[in-house]
Amino acid sequence: MEVIIVPSSKEIGALAADSIEALVRNKPNAVIGLATGSSPLPIYDELARRHADEGLNFSAVSGFALDEYVGLPSGHFESYREVIRREFTNRVDVAAENVHGPDGSTEDLLGACQAYEDAISAAGGIDLQILGVGTNGHIGFNEPGSSLASRTRIKTLAEQTRQDNARFFDHLDQVPHHVVTQGLGTIMDARHLVLVAFGAGKADAVRDFVEGPVSAACPASILQFHPRATVIIDEAAASKLAGAPSYRHAYDNKPAWQGL
Repeated sequence: MEVIIVPSSKEIGALAADSIEALVRNKPNAVIGLATGSSPLPIYDELARRHADEGLNFSAVSGFALDEYVGLPSGHFESYREVIRREFTNRVDVAAENVHGPDGSTEDLLGACQAYEDAISAAGGIDLQILGVGTNGHIGFNEPGSSLASRTRIKTLAEQTRQDNARFFDHLDQVPHHVVTQGLGTIMDARHLVLVAFGAGKADAVRDFVEGPVSAACPASILQFHPRATVIIDEAAASKLAGAPSYRHAYDNKPAWQGL
């Protein structure tokens, strides 16, 4: 796991966008795993800027969302399929038919979970997965206690997660209790994981998954087992890391040719 500490969310977005741009220029039909929430927004803003100002081409790229609420009607403003379109894919030239999300509105949720796994496999797997981390250590919607080998499935949201996400709705009671999410095993199949986090509110979770034991109690800790996991955080999110000086030294002396 590589931990990179930068001054602000703007630098987080730029570094993560560098990695995605390098991938897309090297592999125009790259498959990118798309996350929602506040953490990825600086990445999407920077990629949209590079598309508009520098002609970065996403026309052959495919995108797969991490998760989706269960029970929101199709086209709901806060459904993650709509959020991803609004925040990223509609701002670049990704073909609409190449943007995929798990179906949380179907009556056959179990079938939808398997269909999503099959769609990811048919696309050749995910080249780069964008991740955020919840205050309780979840990635995707894999709440504490999730199986480290889990695949795409239905999950019940922890109450803390519902409270954290209530800011996107008018009232807490509008936040669904259930989601369809890629499992931890599904996420770990991606060839490169890029997790971003900023703000003091994420400091405990960052400390726990970077430097704590690998445990289902902190689902993001499974990144310690991935051969290519990049964690990009700001100073506030890094404030509880005992190894912060070592992480800074390693990044400051990293060969330029190595990339992320």
